[in-house]
Amino acid sequence: MVSKLDLYKVFCQVGKSESFSEAAKNMYMTQPAVSQAIMQLEKELDVRLFNRTPKGATLTHEGELLFEYANSAINLLHVGEDKILEFKNLTAGELRIGVGDTISRYYLLPYLEVFHNRYPNIKYKIENGTTLELISILKAGEVDIVICNFPLDDPTLELRPFADVQDIFVCGQKYRSILSKPISFDKLVKLPLIFLESKSNSRKYVEDYILSKGVRISPEFELGSHDLLLEFAKINLGIACVTREFSQEYLTNGLLNEVELIESIPKRSIGACSLKSVPLTRAAARFVEIIENERL
Repeated sequence: MVSKLDLYKVFCQVGKSESFSEAAKNMYMTQPAVSQAIMQLEKELDVRLFNRTPKGATLTHEGELLFEYANSAINLLHVGEDKILEFKNLTAGELRIGVGDTISRYYLLPYLEVFHNRYPNIKYKIENGTTLELISILKAGEVDIVICNFPLDDPTLELRPFADVQDIFVCGQKYRSILSKPISFDKLVKLPLIFLESKSNSRKYVEDYILSKGVRISPEFELGSHDLLLEFAKINLGIACVTREFSQEYLTNGLLNEVELIESIPKRSIGACSLKSVPLTRAAARFVEIIENERL
């Protein structure tokens, strides 16, 4: 197929220049090599493509018909090559990301801004959901990477941790005096607790750790938003389990207090995951590099 494609390229060049010698010059070939290529193509097609004259070469009726299609096909190939080059240089393409609302708002936005400023022609497809939902659409090929909560135990995934985060408990004014001293898990669970919904990966991590200490939680409220956890705790509906790094505004402004635990929950990570069996797109790979190198 490659050799025949080369024959068609020579054919189109001769057809444009109406000269074997001119075509040879334009293609950096010898004139005998050009003549041989045309003769080989004519033999394979069993048709004469050019009228040879002392003044040059003109297309036969059959040659004109073939030239119309062959020239269009080669032009399309050139357009395709140009598009591939655009994708390689990130002057075109799409970045498809799966990310939860909280990580998107409190972590990812500065990196998206940097990427957009550097590669303004890249389009975006952002899918939201829980970690498990996002992994599902990653495996379905709907996104290229997922930025989510770790840990994840899946041998099909390539994991790239970006940052450590700390799960904590916070309370409003009503509970400050009650929780003025460090508290154990078994006493904490006797208070009204506010957690993310059970299918949340970060909720599962905290719940599993507390359970490993022999204590089972039974939340008063199960919510679908990290911001709602903070708001519910602020109006004293209970003690909320939140991520410290995503709660700084409430803590700094004194809207909530961090509950001091006798035993802290171990830190976990947030990061990117992709399929081991599928190479990252150029855009996705560059976006990951920015997050790993910039550390905004």
